[in-house]
Amino acid sequence: MTFLTLVRHGETDWNRDRRIQGTTDIPLNDTGRQQARDAAILLRTQLDDVPLTVVSSDLSRARETAEIIAAELGVAGPRVYPALRERAYGEAEGIQSDEFSTRWGNWHTADVPGAETRDRLRARALKALRTVTRDARRDTAPAAASLIVVSHGALIRELIRHASREEFPADGERLANGSATTFLVERERLRLVSYSASTA
Repeated sequence: MTFLTLVRHGETDWNRDRRIQGTTDIPLNDTGRQQARDAAILLRTQLDDVPLTVVSSDLSRARETAEIIAAELGVAGPRVYPALRERAYGEAEGIQSDEFSTRWGNWHTADVPGAETRDRLRARALKALRTVTRDARRDTAPAAASLIVVSHGALIRELIRHASREEFPADGERLANGSATTFLVERERLRLVSYSASTA
């Protein structure tokens, strides 16, 4: 059994300006760094006294968020997994949300040229979680593993949808920067324990 806490990276200037990032490598801003520290403080109150591993996407906004969390929790810096990257948004990367809606319509059903499909994103995310969980279990055996995974909004959203059988998150809900979602992995089954979403 492994507890997974998926944390969305802190804010970047593109998040602030409502620009679509995808795989474009945009760094955290000062607000994002504070969100990472705040996430670590909250995680410290929630985690049991078990070996803790921190991992992240290789994009700098996720990696730096994970580095801040690991430092605040007094654990080793993150192991980096490129498969935890954000969804690639093709031609939409760099444009603002309003322009996206004008050009391609509904965010959740849009067919954007060059974008990674949601099915491929989900398959990649599930495979990545199997890999990071296996690595964490190997590192902490025979003790139970507790894993903090710093990744991106679309990837975390697909994992929530998979684990909840498409019930959550509802259309219009978004995962805030620095927010945490908790899963339990039992054998190969991914179970959603908790998540927080906003409509802002």
